[in-house]
Amino acid sequence: MSTSWRLSGRTRKLTLVVHIASVGSWLGLDVAMAVLVFTALGTGDVETKALCFRALELVTIWPMTISGLTCLVTGVLLAYGSKYGLVKYWWVVVKLGLNLLLSTLILIALRPGVVDLAEKGAEGNAVDLVFPPIVSPTLLMVAVVLSVFKPWGRLRRKN
Repeated sequence: MSTSWRLSGRTRKLTLVVHIASVGSWLGLDVAMAVLVFTALGTGDVETKALCFRALELVTIWPMTISGLTCLVTGVLLAYGSKYGLVKYWWVVVKLGLNLLLSTLILIALRPGVVDLAEKGAEGNAVDLVFPPIVSPTLLMVAVVLSVFKPWGRLRRKN
């Protein structure tokens, strides 16, 4: 199965820039989340803790979802519009899986906890949110490394 169309040079570069920018913004949002979660856990000040939880709701769910979906759409466009295809190479399939997993987890697993903390304010406990700002950037960096090194070759050998 061959790709029926390719992205033109200019369109491919623009799509690649948007793709890289979306990953960068997603990583930045993960860092902001980590700062807020660990500040809330480490502070004894009730107001600071409540403010961290309210800010967490603002900088995580919808901004991360938009970054994740932008990354997904541009990644699919880049895959279809290049020689790599969407399901020809292991590294592309793994990146797609990571994006789908993380994007889904934002809405299904992260959103309820963040909304709950924002509503509880200073009475909330961010212990349950320690892992997302560690796991997400780690998996995003795995995706970046896969993009650069392109390991593992094709899913199926050409006949």
